Amino acid sequence: MTLPVRALVVPAAGRGSRLGSGSPKALVAVNGRPMLAWLGELYAPYVQQVIVIASPEGAADIAACARELPVRATVVEQPQPTGMLDAILIGIAALTDARPERVWVTWCDQVAVHPDTARRLAATEGDSDMTLPVVVRDTPYIHFDRDVHQRIIGVRHRREGDVMPENGESDMGVFSLSAGVAFRELVRFAATAIPTGATGERNFLPFIPWLAQRGDVRTFAATHPMEAVGINTPEDLAAVSAWLRKS
Repeated sequence: MTLPVRALVVPAAGRGSRLGSGSPKALVAVNGRPMLAWLGELYAPYVQQVIVIASPEGAADIAACARELPVRATVVEQPQPTGMLDAILIGIAALTDARPERVWVTWCDQVAVHPDTARRLAATEGDSDMTLPVVVRDTPYIHFDRDVHQRIIGVRHRREGDVMPENGESDMGVFSLSAGVAFRELVRFAATAIPTGATGERNFLPFIPWLAQRGDVRTFAATHPMEAVGINTPEDLAAVSAWLRKS
């Protein structure tokens, strides 16, 4: 059976300052290995190439790490930190000649994703426009609003000051996009997307309800709520390190 041609886009222009590191966030060690190395091992069975988006000052160090990944990797620069939407667009633009059938996207600090979840993403995506694993958790950082048909109609962000439920449904920073969505629909959405809220950045997540109104957005339950924990603080780092040692 021939595997779909997939590429992985990893926005990694963030700094590790909140983690007490002077290196790019993607190179912060988790149990002795850079975050990017964890991602390379996790997704190598499913993708044929990786595009890593780095800041200009971090590109050389990230490129050195990327050369050691078990899958072909290319580093491209995001000149200004204008948000995840713009970072993903830069990464997808670097794939124009390759034209993979699916484009997977993951945040560089989502290293707690379980291998079973990655396998289920590959098995579930099919011909969907977008597929993503979700978790239900207390005090969510992100929450999806759904209509009576269970279609995603909105997304709330704690960092943007939105009113959040005590218990909510969150993404895991992992997404599978069809080629048509990656190369056409995301560009359409970006043409009218404006910087929002407290961060003043162009966020990727509002694209999900936008697309759900126009196409097939699938979700499935992840293996464990810990998988949704991104590493933003020393406490997150300790918790994810313990989870990876256990799992």
